[in-house]
Amino acid sequence: MSLWRQLTRGIRNLVHRDAADRDVADEVQHYVDEATTAGIARGLSPGAARRAAQLEVGNVTAVREAVRTYGWENLVGTTLADIRYATRRLTNSPGFTVVAVVTLALGIGASAAIFSTVNPILFAALPYPQADRVVMMSDIGAANSPVDVTFGTYVEVAARAHSFSELAVANAWQPALTGSGEAEPERLQGQQVSAEYFRTLGIRPAVGRDFQAAEDVPGGPRVAIVSERLARRRAGDSHLVGQSVVLDGDPYTVIGVMPASFENVLAPTADVWAPLQYNRTASFQTREWGHHLRMVGRLKSGVTLDQARREVAAVGRSQLAEFARPPWANLAGGMLITSLQAAMARDVKPVLLAIVGGVLLLLAIASVNVINLLLARGALRRGEIAVRTALGAGRSRLVRQVLTESVVLAFLGGAIGVLLAQAGVRALVLLAPAGLPRLGAIRLDGAVVIFALVLVTAIGMLVGLIPSLQVARGDPAAGLQHGSRRTAGRHHATRGVLVVTEIALALVLLTGAGLLWRSIHRLFGVAPGFDASNVLSMQVDASGHRYGPDSARYQFFQQAGDAVRRVPGVTAAAFTSQLPLSGDFETYGVQFEAHPDPTPDDAPAAFRYVVTPGYFQAMRIPLRRGRFFDARDDRNAPEAVIINESYARRVFGDRDPIGQRVRAGPEIGSTARPWDVIVGVVGDVKQASLAVGQQDAFYVPIGQWWWVDNVQSLVVRTSVDAKSLAPAVRNAIWSVDRQPITRVATMDDLLARSEAPRHFALVVFEAFALAALMLAAVGIYGILSGSVTERTREIGVRSALGASRGNILALVVRQGMMLTGMGVAIGLAGAVAASRAVATLLFGVSRFDPLTYGAVVAVLVGVSGVACWLPAWRAAKVDPVITLRAE
Repeated sequence: MSLWRQLTRGIRNLVHRDAADRDVADEVQHYVDEATTAGIARGLSPGAARRAAQLEVGNVTAVREAVRTYGWENLVGTTLADIRYATRRLTNSPGFTVVAVVTLALGIGASAAIFSTVNPILFAALPYPQADRVVMMSDIGAANSPVDVTFGTYVEVAARAHSFSELAVANAWQPALTGSGEAEPERLQGQQVSAEYFRTLGIRPAVGRDFQAAEDVPGGPRVAIVSERLARRRAGDSHLVGQSVVLDGDPYTVIGVMPASFENVLAPTADVWAPLQYNRTASFQTREWGHHLRMVGRLKSGVTLDQARREVAAVGRSQLAEFARPPWANLAGGMLITSLQAAMARDVKPVLLAIVGGVLLLLAIASVNVINLLLARGALRRGEIAVRTALGAGRSRLVRQVLTESVVLAFLGGAIGVLLAQAGVRALVLLAPAGLPRLGAIRLDGAVVIFALVLVTAIGMLVGLIPSLQVARGDPAAGLQHGSRRTAGRHHATRGVLVVTEIALALVLLTGAGLLWRSIHRLFGVAPGFDASNVLSMQVDASGHRYGPDSARYQFFQQAGDAVRRVPGVTAAAFTSQLPLSGDFETYGVQFEAHPDPTPDDAPAAFRYVVTPGYFQAMRIPLRRGRFFDARDDRNAPEAVIINESYARRVFGDRDPIGQRVRAGPEIGSTARPWDVIVGVVGDVKQASLAVGQQDAFYVPIGQWWWVDNVQSLVVRTSVDAKSLAPAVRNAIWSVDRQPITRVATMDDLLARSEAPRHFALVVFEAFALAALMLAAVGIYGILSGSVTERTREIGVRSALGASRGNILALVVRQGMMLTGMGVAIGLAGAVAASRAVATLLFGVSRFDPLTYGAVVAVLVGVSGVACWLPAWRAAKVDPVITLRAE
């Protein structure tokens, strides 16, 4: 029979079942008639011939059923029948169905939501052509940490290394956009990039053109490329190419618009790009030699990461005369070169992997819970299955029906789980730390739907496996001989093992959440080095031509500070070039006269703070020695420096650092300016994170550094609620000049945000742990409740023979607590092993912390005790007279 005929015949049999049965009956009748005719031809009487033909054919119904077993339509038909049967069974048991579906929906929904979060960050390729060839390159800092590169390093590597088809650097840029009648400038997020930046990523502007090398030179033309969202906002349906926009007071010609789909993983919020225009032959005292550029490269076809690392290391070891290097950028140790995707995920990968582990544990607990429910239900249906087997039902068909019921449950749970996943993704995006890469790519998409479908099918088969095996091994004679209530108790051992597993998995999750909670508690107990209460902060920009000279910026910030200090409720106010725990990160090399030629290990780069007088008082940073900056430290005074106490201790030991002389940044190696003098030592301040060990820092008065930064952070200490003064402080600054003001936040908020990744992991783990605790309690309650039902006669006999209610209560509770004890013992071993997954997120807490383990065990035992007591109390109320009469 041809394939087409088989297909059409099968579809007809499925759609017109009655007609197909009539056709089979007609064929059988035709065969009987032909056989009868043949018998008569052999000399038999008509009656004998027909009887012989009917005996040869046998039971017509059996023949029809046998015919049905042939063809692909039989598999489809029986599967549909199994699905209908499973649906009826589930509909007739609404309580069981609701509990099982909700349990699976919880596990599947959480898994799909987490997969939506981690997939674009850890697994999916970046949205660039041949994204695996795009790499991030960094200088090597302390503890092998990545450090932004200098422009001089980029120039040398680009000229000497041949492993890359393109190399580029980028610098964060926040220009003020003016024009078009705005009442105030708009602060944009952008990047200043080398001309090869977009070619390195493999992306071209959708409209217009890319940067050219001739534009990326000092004094080159002012051109810009903008994002599609900025172009749409500024020009509507038309494009901006060829038009002029005013950035920081200068007109820039827009030469290109990026595609709407462009995802800039190095600066996700960037809306504008301009050429870097750095000097390739600049001296060491210029910005070109500061560590502030992010460097990316595209490997040539066939070149591996290891080959690129070895080549760059060889370049670092062999210095050429035409590429001079300062001590802080000597390339001697090579560079850190990793894939761009790995570099983007570096900081959040431990958090995400820990969360993935947590959701897998929750999914396992949910699956175990549903398996237990199915086993309990199967025990009650044992008599039914025995009857069906005795009536001729094949074991394979019974097993398939049990598996089908499990798969139907899983798909119902999956459908609700996808809805929960949608809500979960939204919640995760809201809770996600600000530094989470590819945040805009986190959504439910085709990959997530496929993941959910595979997950649902796998779970359906898994949760149906054990019940179906019990059906396959069942003894129909025993099932017919005994009632299910009396015999089901013999099969609760498997369910007990599953409950033990559930408790063990729950303890692992609870331990992870407990360790993270203890870590967060310890972390926020760390002194940041300043008093964050009642402190308001904001970034203030001095942009435009009138603020080109340093003197103009210096005067603006001085006047703005004076205006803010006059606001009622303000007790102190000052500006700083970078703010602790805000994400600012700027370091410079430091040279002490007492140690003129330190090794890089002895003199790593230190955080540079350029501050106005009153900064330490506003932040309440304690003075350890010497004095604070004051009005005498102006632009005409001898240059003064303050260092932090751990820096002073490391460099000078027991000697007094006051009066010692120092040079920093561009001053190193310069004889054009005198040495600076240390006038004070202040307490250590956490800059990058509360968890990061103390790093060196130096402070310089505004006006005494080589330049005045055009972007400064204002800190305001108030005598009232800090947030409430934000409008008044903003208006005070605008009374001097209407400049862009961004990143308005209290220091308490910044402190909390600095540890957002850990807090994010804690919130997710707490949610998983709470769900696991509830599921474990439901599992214990379920098995004990089923056990009480199965042992009703036994309990009645015990009561009739004199057992007190207390004895019955203790019997049932003891059974449940034994399961809990075994689960706790196994779970403790698992928790110790699994704690490695959160070890990198812990601070001040050992992963073997006994207090955490003790508290988790106490909580789990307490909840288990309640879950055991409820069915035990019901068992104690069994009336032996009624029970024995029913038997």
